[in-house]
Amino acid sequence: MTLDLWWFAYIALGAFVGFMAGMLGIGGGGILVPMLTIIFSHQGFPASSNVHMALGTSMAAILLTSISSARAHHRHGAVNWPVVFSFAPGIVLGALGGAFLAARLPAQPLAVFFGCFMLYIAWRMVSTTRPSAARHLPGKFWLALTGLGIGLLSALVSIGGGTIVIPFLVWCNLPMPKAIGTSAATGFFVALAGTTGYLLNGHGMEGMPTGSVGFVYLPGLALVALASVWTAPLGARMAHRMPVVLLKRVFAVVLLLISAKMLHLVFTS
Repeated sequence: MTLDLWWFAYIALGAFVGFMAGMLGIGGGGILVPMLTIIFSHQGFPASSNVHMALGTSMAAILLTSISSARAHHRHGAVNWPVVFSFAPGIVLGALGGAFLAARLPAQPLAVFFGCFMLYIAWRMVSTTRPSAARHLPGKFWLALTGLGIGLLSALVSIGGGTIVIPFLVWCNLPMPKAIGTSAATGFFVALAGTTGYLLNGHGMEGMPTGSVGFVYLPGLALVALASVWTAPLGARMAHRMPVVLLKRVFAVVLLLISAKMLHLVFTS
C-alpha cells in the first residue's frame, strides 16, 4: 500500500472514531488501538513496539477529540462540570501511573489485557441492567478515588474513560445524555496525563519509526485528529436526537471483531 493510501486509512479511521466519540461520549481508543496496531504492522513498524505505539498515538488523538466533543456537549448543557472537576485529580494521577506501567509491559500480555477489557466493555454496551432509584452520586472524595481507578485503567488500554465513566454515572442515576457529555469532558484529563506518560516512556528508545516522538506516531496522529475533531460535533448532535441502543450493540460487535484481529496480529507476528 502506498503512503497516500495509508493517509486515507488514517483519515477514514479518525472520521469514524470522532463520530463515535461524540455519539457515545467515549474517547475512541477501543477502535483506535486495535486499528492502529493493524496499520502499524502492515506499515512494517517493529512488532515489539506496535502495541505501545498504538496506545500512545491513540491517547494523543483522544486528547484532541475530547476537546471537540466536550465543547459540543457543553453547548447542549449536557456536561456536569462539578463531577468532571471532582474526577480530575484522581484521573490525572491514575492515567500517569497507567501509562508508566503499560510502557514496561511486553506487547503480548498488554494485548491480552486490552482484549479482555474490550470484552467487558462490549458486554456493558449491551447490558440492560437498571440502577436502583435510590442510588446517587458520591461525594468529592469518592469521586476522586473513582477517578484514580478510571485513569489507571484508561491509560493501560488507551481509552478516554467513557466506557467506564458512562456506566458508572448511569449506575448513579445521572441521565444518559448528561453521562455522555460529562464523560466526554473527563476524557481530556485522562488523555492529557496518559499522553504525557507515553511521550516520556518512549523517549530515546531505539528502532522507533521516523516521525515518532516517544510512543506517539505524529503523522498518524495528525491525520486521525484532523478528521476526528471535525466529526465529533456531528456525533454529539446525533446523541441528542436519536436513541443509541442499536448503535451500542453494533459498536459492541465491532469492538469484539477488531480486538480479535489485533490479538491475532500480535500473536502471529
